[in-house]
Amino acid sequence: MEFSVFGLASSFQRDFYKMNKYVVAVSGGVDSVVLLDILANQTDNELIVAHFDHGIRQESRRDAEFAKDLAKKYGLPFVSKREELGSDASEEKARDQRYAFLRSVAKKYDAQLVTAHHADDVIESIAINLSRGTGWRGLAVLDSDVIRPLTEMKKSETINYAKKHELQWVEDSTNKTDAYLRNRIRQQVADLNEDVKRQLLALWETQKSIKAEIGLEAEKLIGSGPQYSRYFFSNLDERVGSELLWHITKWRLTRPQRMKALHAIKTFLPGKTYHAGWGIEIHFTSRNFTVKLIK
Repeated sequence: MEFSVFGLASSFQRDFYKMNKYVVAVSGGVDSVVLLDILANQTDNELIVAHFDHGIRQESRRDAEFAKDLAKKYGLPFVSKREELGSDASEEKARDQRYAFLRSVAKKYDAQLVTAHHADDVIESIAINLSRGTGWRGLAVLDSDVIRPLTEMKKSETINYAKKHELQWVEDSTNKTDAYLRNRIRQQVADLNEDVKRQLLALWETQKSIKAEIGLEAEKLIGSGPQYSRYFFSNLDERVGSELLWHITKWRLTRPQRMKALHAIKTFLPGKTYHAGWGIEIHFTSRNFTVKLIK
């Protein structure tokens, strides 16, 4: 199958002509290499290549150099950052730091962040969330302020595209270790038959639509900010308050983080600031609170 901009995910097609700048997250793996090739060769939009080096693997500096050379090949600006998270860093820590960096680059360039998650990634994320006992939102994964154009491509299709176009990529050695939950889930997902995968992807689309509808109802209830009533939130059922905070914080906080934030809304003194996580600050007056996304 040949992929072009117009064969990418419908969510990307819908917004394609509305946006001028994209920050493309490029790890150097096959998926991000394919995404960059499609966008660089088939769009006139301004692209910025961004690479985050976790400092987890010894060969990660090589990956950063590869991503830099790739950006140069396409004549695109390149932005990178390295952190020394170490080999014991958790998946969550690595993800949080990576997205904090990527969002900061997108903010700097006033651009939309684009990542190379594909259909198999969607199914893996659903499986991980279900294994953790998450609620219905566990089925509405990878749905945020990030654009993911490859979600209608399978992993095998990204590899086929790369081979057909003679693209080079680097392999992440951590993908082969069982230390990470995603790697353990990956093989189980690979063994699913195609009909089950199609059903899961259809369910994913449905849950995203439900999530969007809930978001619209939430805004009707509390408005678009930037200030929200402490009294109103203090008298809500915790489940409702958590749902509304999820909407206000742009879907970044986990449920435990939202529960702690609700407690802060009830108890923090005026003039104080609560750091909720994921680069989110909550500032308090006597009657209201304001949420600030600092990353």
